[in-house]
Amino acid sequence: MYERQKIEMDRLQAKVAKGQMSRREFLSRVSAMGLGAMVPGLYMQGALAAPKQGGRFRQGVTGGATSDVLDPGQILDHYMINVQFGQLRNNLTEVAASGDLLPELAESWEASNGAKTWNFKVRQGVEFHNGKSLTSQDVVDSLNHHLGKDSKSAAKGQLNAVTSVKAAGKHGFTVELSGGDADFPFILSDYHLLICPSNGDGGIDWKSGIGTGGFTLVEHDPGVRTLTKANPNYWKQGRRFFAEVETLQIADSAARENALRTGELDAMNNVSPKTADLLKRQPGIYVGATTGNKQVTLPMLTDISPYDNNDVRTAMKYIVDREQWLKVIAKGYGQLGNDNPIGPANFYRATTDELPQRAYDPDKAKFHLKKAGYDSLDVQFHAAETGFGGSIDAGQMMAETARPAGINVEVVREPDDGYWSNVWMKKPFSACYWSGRPTENMMFSTVYAGDAAWNDTHWKNARFDELLKLGRVETDQAKRRTIYVEMQRIVHNDGGTVLPLFLSDVFATSDKVGLPDVIGGNWELDGCKAAERWWFA
Repeated sequence: MYERQKIEMDRLQAKVAKGQMSRREFLSRVSAMGLGAMVPGLYMQGALAAPKQGGRFRQGVTGGATSDVLDPGQILDHYMINVQFGQLRNNLTEVAASGDLLPELAESWEASNGAKTWNFKVRQGVEFHNGKSLTSQDVVDSLNHHLGKDSKSAAKGQLNAVTSVKAAGKHGFTVELSGGDADFPFILSDYHLLICPSNGDGGIDWKSGIGTGGFTLVEHDPGVRTLTKANPNYWKQGRRFFAEVETLQIADSAARENALRTGELDAMNNVSPKTADLLKRQPGIYVGATTGNKQVTLPMLTDISPYDNNDVRTAMKYIVDREQWLKVIAKGYGQLGNDNPIGPANFYRATTDELPQRAYDPDKAKFHLKKAGYDSLDVQFHAAETGFGGSIDAGQMMAETARPAGINVEVVREPDDGYWSNVWMKKPFSACYWSGRPTENMMFSTVYAGDAAWNDTHWKNARFDELLKLGRVETDQAKRRTIYVEMQRIVHNDGGTVLPLFLSDVFATSDKVGLPDVIGGNWELDGCKAAERWWFA
C-alpha cells in the first residue's frame, strides 16, 4: 500500500513542478491520501519550495519585425509587447492573471464629476533603471506622448476622450475627460501606455529602453533577439526571479518546437494546434492552454471596392466554414466566432439568442453577391503565419468553400517580416489576429471606432460611434448591456471584419520552468508577464 502511495506522491510532485497542478490542489490530494505529515518534508526537498532566483530564461516568440522600435506607442505585435510591457516597463494599472484590475505604478485612483475627472496617486519609492525616481511628471509626459493631432501612437484612439493630463504635486496627477468613462483605469493597462522617464521638456526618453520594469536592456536587435538582465531595484515584491531573459523571434512553429525539444529554449508561445497533442507526449515538456479573447480576423478595407459594398462584405462572412476551421485549423483549441470581437472573457458579450451564430451558407453568400450586382467575384487573400498560425491553410480552405458561391479566392503568401507594416491595413483583404481587450470599450475603441488608429477595416458607422460614447458613461449594468449588444449587432451586420474563431493561447515550457497556480489569458505567455511571473523550478 505504501509503495503505491509513494508512486502517487511522486506523480503529484511532478505535476506541481511542471505547473500542471496548483499547490492548493496538491495539498488537498495529499491530505485525502492520509499523507499530510509528509508535506513539511516535501517543502524542504523543494517540491513545493518558493520560486528560486537566477538563471537565463530563453523564450522563442512570434511577432517581431526588423522595423520594431522602442517607442511604446508603436508596439505592433507579441515580440515587442513581451520585451517592453513584460520586461522593461510598467503601466499605471495591471490586469492580473485572474482578470482583476490591480494598481501598478498608480497606487490609487478616484473618480468624480460623473467619471469625467480622475485623480491618481503615483506610487512612491519607484526608480527607473537609470536611478531616477518616478514622479508625476514622468506619468504626465508619458500619457501626453500618445495625445495630440500629430501623435502616431496606436493608443491615440483609446485616449481620444482625454482633454488634459496635469500633475498634482510630485506624486499625483489628474486626467480630465470630455465625457465620463467608468472603465478608464482599465485603459491605462494597455501595453502602449507604458511609463518612460521624462526628458524635462514635455517629451519622454523612449529610445533607451529605460523603464521601471523588472529587467534592464542589455542587447537589442529589433525583431531578432533581445537580452535583458534583472533589475536589482525592482519595486514589486515576489516578482522577477530570472537573472536574465533572452527573447528570440522564431516565426516558424516547427522551429520553435524543435528548439524547445533540444533544450535551446525554455518556453515558446503560439504552439501549433496541429502538433500540440504530439508535443504533450514529449518527455520534459509541458503544454498548456489559456482561454481569453484571442481572435482570428479577416479584415476587409471598407473604403476600397468591392468591400465598400456591405452586401459583398456579408457574402464574404458566409463563405467561411467556421466549424471546419475550428476542427482543422484550431484543432478544437478555441470556439466559434460570430463576426463580433467581444469574446468569451468579456462581461457584456452577446448571447446566441441576442445575436444568432452565423454559419457557412454559400446560397446566402450568392444571394448577397447578386444583390451587390455581381454574378461572380475574384478576390485576393493576403496571409502569412505571423498574421495567425495556419492562415495559409485557412485561406486555401476558404477558397474551396467560396467556389459554390461564385467567389474565387486567390491566396497570396506574404513574408512574415514586415507583415504588419506592409500588408495589414494596406491590402484589401488579409489575415490578422487580436488578443482582445479586457473591456468592451477598449476593444471597440482600439479597432472599431471610426477614428481609431488601428481601425484595420477603415470602417465608419455613425450609430456605432454614438453608442461607443454612450457606453462609456453609462453606469447602469442593464442599460450598458443593451448598448454593447446593439454595438455587437452593428459590427456583425455591417462591419468589415470576418471573425471566424476565438483561439486558446497554447504555450509550451521545459519542465525546468515553474509556473504560478493561475496563468493569465489576457495575452500570450501569462499575459506577456512570463519573465516576471515564472521561475526555474
